[in-house]
Amino acid sequence: MSPVYGTPDDAESIATIHRALELGIDLIDTADAYGDGQNEIIVGSAIRGLREKFILATKFGITRSNDGTLAVNGRPEYAAKACDASLQRLGVETIDLYYLHRVDPDVPIEETVGAMAQLVHAGKVRYIGLSEAGTQTLRRAHAIHPITALQTEYSLWTRDPETELLPVCSELDVGFVAYSPLGRGFLAGTISSTDDLAEGDRRHAMPRFANGNIEANNALVSVLRRAAENEGCTPAQLALAWLMSRSGSIVPIPGTKRRLWFEENVAALDVLPTVATLQRLDDVFRLNIAAGTRHPAAQMEKLGL
Repeated sequence: MSPVYGTPDDAESIATIHRALELGIDLIDTADAYGDGQNEIIVGSAIRGLREKFILATKFGITRSNDGTLAVNGRPEYAAKACDASLQRLGVETIDLYYLHRVDPDVPIEETVGAMAQLVHAGKVRYIGLSEAGTQTLRRAHAIHPITALQTEYSLWTRDPETELLPVCSELDVGFVAYSPLGRGFLAGTISSTDDLAEGDRRHAMPRFANGNIEANNALVSVLRRAAENEGCTPAQLALAWLMSRSGSIVPIPGTKRRLWFEENVAALDVLPTVATLQRLDDVFRLNIAAGTRHPAAQMEKLGL
C-alpha cells in the first residue's frame, strides 16, 4: 500500500482494510521496511478503534541507508528499538505476530530470537516468526522460542518451499504464510510486458519481469488463463485456489491496495478446482520452471539462510 507497486492511494488503502473486515478477513501483514514506515502508519490509521478485530503482523530487520542501499540488521538491541518504533507508527500496545524480515548472517539466530522472546515477555509482542529462513535456521530458532509462523514466497511459479521448508514446518508445527502468492501480480494475467508497469515500479528490477524472461513466463500464464476459463474464475483466483489446496496450514497473503482486487481475491475461497485442473497446473508449473530468479542477485544471496 506504499510506493512499491504502482501509485499509492492512502484513502483507498484504508477503505480496502475496512472492506477486508466486512468480508471476514482479519490478518494484516506489513513491515517497517515498506515505504520506510509509511505502510505501518497507513495500517495504524485504518485500524484505529478496531484494533481488537484484527490480527496484526509486522516485521523488522531490513534497513535502508541514506543512499537507498538495503542491509539486514538482526542485532538484539536493534530488535527492541525497531519494535518500539513499529508500535508507535501502528498506534498499538502489542503486535500479534512479529517477524524477523531477513536473517542477519552476522548475528547468530539464537541472539536475535532471544531478543524477540524478550519482547514477548515484555508484552509488546504475542508471537514471533521468521521470514525467508532456511530449515536449519528455523530449527535453531525454534529451540530458543516457539516460532509461530514462517513467511516465505510461495506460488505456482515459486515452489521451492515444497522440497524442505513445508515438511519441516509441519514437523515443528510452524504455520506457513505464503507471500506473493500471485507472483507480484504476474499470475493475475494482466502483465504482458514491462510497458504494463508504471515508472518506478519495483518489478522493473526483478529478473522475472525482464525482457526475455517475461515472454517465457507469459507462456506459463497462458496455461493458467485457459484453466481459469474452464473453471469459471479468474487466473488470480485459480492461482490462490491451487495454493490453498496444497495444505490447510498455508495462509496466503495476496497484497493489494484496492477493494476491487481484494474482493476478487477473497472470492477465491469459493473456487474448488477439479482434480484434473490441479494436476495440469502441477505439471506445467513445476519446480524452477519460471524464467529468472524471484529477486535480484544481491537479494537472492540473503535468502534461505
